[in-house]
Amino acid sequence: MPTTVYFSGSITGGRADVPLYWEIIVALEAAGLTVLAGAVAAEHVGPAGEALSRREIFERDLSWLDASDLLVAEVSVPSHGVGYEIAYARHRRRIPVIALFRPAHTPRCSAMIAGDPEVELLEYEDLASLLPRLLESIQRAGRYPDRLP
Repeated sequence: MPTTVYFSGSITGGRADVPLYWEIIVALEAAGLTVLAGAVAAEHVGPAGEALSRREIFERDLSWLDASDLLVAEVSVPSHGVGYEIAYARHRRRIPVIALFRPAHTPRCSAMIAGDPEVELLEYEDLASLLPRLLESIQRAGRYPDRLP
């Protein structure tokens, strides 16, 4: 099973999901995983982002992705940064990607994410139904570390 997970979610696209992000991160940590998430779950960070330069954020976040075994991305709130991180994880790092999507929140998931056969898309209504499936997907991803082309 992967041990280090990079968790990604919208910052600039909206901060209404911070409590949701936090609950997912806490559940992953309770399962024994190390979660690198940074500002995505920080309540003090608004849509304008952090008090770091764009370059510092870019370098920090990519270094965290480089240190991760897997990317979990909550994609219900569209975000250029999350899309960038997914592409980086898939094509540069070649690590598994699990995307979380709430159809009731956003009418349609990006075709670039939903259509990628190497991104596992988990649609969900609530955390109670998501968390067991997410942990199972993470465990399964650890069994196939070389699954990406």
